[in-house]
Amino acid sequence: MTKKKIALIMGGYTGEAVVSEKSAAVVAQHLDRDRYEVYPLHIYPGNWYLEDEDGTQWPVDKNAFTVEIKGAKVAFDGIFNIIHGSPGEDGKLAGYFDMLGIPYTTCDALTSSITMNKGYTKAILEGIPDLYMARSLQLFANGPEAASKVLAQLKLPYFVKPNNGGSSIGMSKVKTAEELEEALNKAFQEDKQVLVEEFVTGREFSIGIYKTDGKVTVLPSTEIISSKEFFDFEAKYIPGVSEEITPGRMEEREVERVKQIAETVYLKLNCKGSVRMDYFLEMETGNFYFIEINTVPGQTETSLISQQVRATGKTLKEFYTELIEEMWA
Repeated sequence: MTKKKIALIMGGYTGEAVVSEKSAAVVAQHLDRDRYEVYPLHIYPGNWYLEDEDGTQWPVDKNAFTVEIKGAKVAFDGIFNIIHGSPGEDGKLAGYFDMLGIPYTTCDALTSSITMNKGYTKAILEGIPDLYMARSLQLFANGPEAASKVLAQLKLPYFVKPNNGGSSIGMSKVKTAEELEEALNKAFQEDKQVLVEEFVTGREFSIGIYKTDGKVTVLPSTEIISSKEFFDFEAKYIPGVSEEITPGRMEEREVERVKQIAETVYLKLNCKGSVRMDYFLEMETGNFYFIEINTVPGQTETSLISQQVRATGKTLKEFYTELIEEMWA
């Protein structure tokens, strides 16, 4: 069997590049080398390169997304995309690969760009049975009137977050009116659009979803118990700051309900590959509240998707093979 050449792309143009490199190291360990030749490609502003085993860097020809190594040109059969944030998660690279006719493991350009925008995503998912949205306001500019608009329209406490950010960078929980301005400034440093949401009192969960052979699979959810106010950057990436329970503690009927919701969300957004949906289970009502969707979720050993795949009895090698083979389905 001729091995397929897979470009494992990592890095990116945001602060999440460090997480992407860690995810890529795990993916590289678990890819099936009997089936695939794996080429690690790093994508940074002005510097796209393949790094071989001895550390030599070979530049990527962006006209065709090929690499010339020691006089031999390498073209790729498919792309395993593990770039969190821009340009891997926001649709820019997806559009580029579409134009070149190279398949990839993640959502298409339109879905990727829409799901990067938390406000637009919520607007599309509005109306899914059993899925609730926290009341929110999308701000397109910062200034003295921004805070007063929020205070007039929404009830405290709030979550303030960059609309297009990932990894919870620039996010704050605001309990009093006095804290709002600083939180808005922090979020606007990360993004030109900011989302302010009313706080939902509930338990936080995250659930992985992917598609193979035309069938959507919903993984067991993970319950996140953070020692921080919310599941922020530290809670996500520093061991011991949060406790994660997979499968999360839910009643059987809640498990069934969230499976249905997750599959509907995946199909309504026309997702591809593996995505992760974060949600709250509200304390008093048992309602499911949508938080956000990640279309290039982390794949480090401790990442939620990795835990959820293992909970089904499947190996990461089998999981990644399914994601890769789906590119050509």
